[in-house]
Amino acid sequence: MKKSFLILLLAVAALQAPAQVTVEAMLDSVTIFIGQQTGLTLSVNLKEGQEAVFPNLEPRQELAPGVEVIDVAGCDTSRLDNKMMRLSRKYTITSFEDSLYYLPPMVVNVDGKDYESKNLALKVIPVEVDTLHPNQFFPPKGIQDNPFMWSEWRLPFWLSVLVVLLAALVYYLYIRLKDNKPIISKIRIIRHMPPHQKAMKEIQRIKAEGIGQGGDQKEYYTRLTDALRTYLEERFGINAMEMTSGEIIEQLRKVEDQSKFLELKQLFETADLVKFAKFSTVLDDNDRDMANVVEFIQTTKREDLPTVEKIKPNLTESEKRSKRSRIIIKTIITIASIVGIGCLAWVTWTVWGLLGL
Repeated sequence: MKKSFLILLLAVAALQAPAQVTVEAMLDSVTIFIGQQTGLTLSVNLKEGQEAVFPNLEPRQELAPGVEVIDVAGCDTSRLDNKMMRLSRKYTITSFEDSLYYLPPMVVNVDGKDYESKNLALKVIPVEVDTLHPNQFFPPKGIQDNPFMWSEWRLPFWLSVLVVLLAALVYYLYIRLKDNKPIISKIRIIRHMPPHQKAMKEIQRIKAEGIGQGGDQKEYYTRLTDALRTYLEERFGINAMEMTSGEIIEQLRKVEDQSKFLELKQLFETADLVKFAKFSTVLDDNDRDMANVVEFIQTTKREDLPTVEKIKPNLTESEKRSKRSRIIIKTIITIASIVGIGCLAWVTWTVWGLLGL
């Protein structure tokens, strides 16, 4: 029974061992010169929820005889494993007498119980002084103005002059550019519908309006032949709108083979009879003539004709020279502005450095 109780106590102690409170003190440097400062870090490991109170040390208070506290930093917190946390506080200390100082253990109170760190030692060593040559010690020198050196200011000065000249040049060119009226030369872009599409669109309009279905035959043949004449003029380059039917046929003989315009010859003859001799046709004749026109257009159409035309304005020689001069002036203004701004920025940065601002 006693053996089992002893084992149980050892197990509880083993479980509680990692959770014990520990205090640690550490110096950044154990050796310093007289008047030099070093840091003393005091850390405590404790459970989460426990409260710790660090030593209440104030600046200019002695940590040990001859060792003085200079500054006390805030408390840093970091979390550890097993629900433990670490609190740290740094003290800056110094000494003005050479000696080996004993720093007593530092006490941290955790939940009303004091825990001590290990003691530390701080060695303060003197600064070597040449006592054999006391005359070589000089008092601190006062503030002196640097002498003016033209070699340091020469380049910024001339670049400043260049910036002023470039600014005057840009202003002069701007006034000159503003006084001269600009030459506006816009390129007009005209979109053309291919001749066969334009003719087919008009034919579809005639068919949709139903003019040839028992309507006015004179209007029907006038609009049908006008659509065909417009197509011939744009497609073959002949002045069909101002020609008689016979003249159109003669012109077509020169550019197309005879098999393609025989039916057109019959169409123009029928149209002349309807318009000028009050000739009447039947419905089948109207449909046949329209079909002949559509077949002729589909047979002779060209898909490769340009649909966009660019019209450039014709400028006089003086206008061209004026336009070129304006482009040159704008280019000079742009280059001069870029160079001037770059020089001004460099001069400002250099003068700022020379003045020590």
